[in-house]
Amino acid sequence: MLRTAVIALVTIGLAVVHAARAAEQDDAVLLKAMSGAKVTLQQGLTASQPKGRPISAKFEVEDGKLQLSVYVENDKKFFEVIVDHVTGAIAKTEAITEGDDLAAAKSQSAAMAKAKSDLKTAVSKAIRTSSAVSVVPELKTGHPVATVVRLTNGTLQAVSQPLD
Repeated sequence: MLRTAVIALVTIGLAVVHAARAAEQDDAVLLKAMSGAKVTLQQGLTASQPKGRPISAKFEVEDGKLQLSVYVENDKKFFEVIVDHVTGAIAKTEAITEGDDLAAAKSQSAAMAKAKSDLKTAVSKAIRTSSAVSVVPELKTGHPVATVVRLTNGTLQAVSQPLD
């Protein structure tokens, strides 16, 4: 029984180490890709507004390419707006209708429903002299808070910014 417990703990430990290494590699790929971005996260939030109210935004590497993804809400429906990270133009818009993306959009919408400040303002307050990589709102103890991930001196840092 003890042997089984030890094997389970070692297996879990190895999985955690593997996940941490994968996250570090993902961060490194994202940081390298972001060097080609000409558009800021705040500009992406502004560009997406004709499609709806922004409820989150992030730079991400999708299929090996950098993209700026903004979730918006419009008439109680959710959409992912891809903003061209070089020109700032809307590249495409897709409805979010199922799965984890829909669950995330609903959660973000609930947080923004209580917010008195928008995401663009939260990002601007949080980044100071760094670059923003993502902004995601959530409710913490009933209060809307945006978690802004910023790039500072080659590392990613998460900063909480109140939205009320």
